[in-house]
Amino acid sequence: MKTNPPPSLWLVLRRLAPRAGLAASLLAPLQVAAQSTNSVALPPALPDMGLSLLRVLGALAIVLAVFLGGVWLFRNWQRLVIQRGRTPRLNVLEVRSLGGRHALYVVGYEQERFLVASSPAGVNLVSHLQSVSEEPPDRKDAGPAPFAQTLARMLKSK
Repeated sequence: MKTNPPPSLWLVLRRLAPRAGLAASLLAPLQVAAQSTNSVALPPALPDMGLSLLRVLGALAIVLAVFLGGVWLFRNWQRLVIQRGRTPRLNVLEVRSLGGRHALYVVGYEQERFLVASSPAGVNLVSHLQSVSEEPPDRKDAGPAPFAQTLARMLKSK
C-alpha cells in the first residue's frame, strides 16, 4: 500500500483560500517565496584580472613591509631604548691602525680614558690614560695633543 506524500503548504492554502475567505494578499508573499526557491542563482561576474593582481601585489607589499619592519625593530630595539635622552658612557674616542689586523684605541668610559690594543690574539689594556678632569689647564687651551705624542708620553712614563 502506497502512501501519498503530504501536500505542500502552497497547495493547501490555495485550496482553502476561496473557502475560508483569505485575501489574495496572503498568498502573494508565498508565491514570491516559491518562485525564488525554484530559480537558479547565477554566480556574480568575475572581477577584472588586472584589478585582482593589483590587490594581491598590494597585500603582499603590506605583509612584507610589516615583516621587515618587525625584523628591523627586533635587531635594533636596544638602540632605540638606550638613546632616550642619555648619552652613552662608553665611547671609542680615537682609533689608529697599525697595519694588518692590529690597532690602537683610545676608549673613554664616563670620565676615564684607556689605551687599548687589539690584535688577532686578543685585546689588551696598554695603559690607563689621564682622565679628562686631570689634564693640565694649559693643555686644554692648546687643543688636543696629537696621538703620537700622547702615545710616546704614556710609553715613557712606564
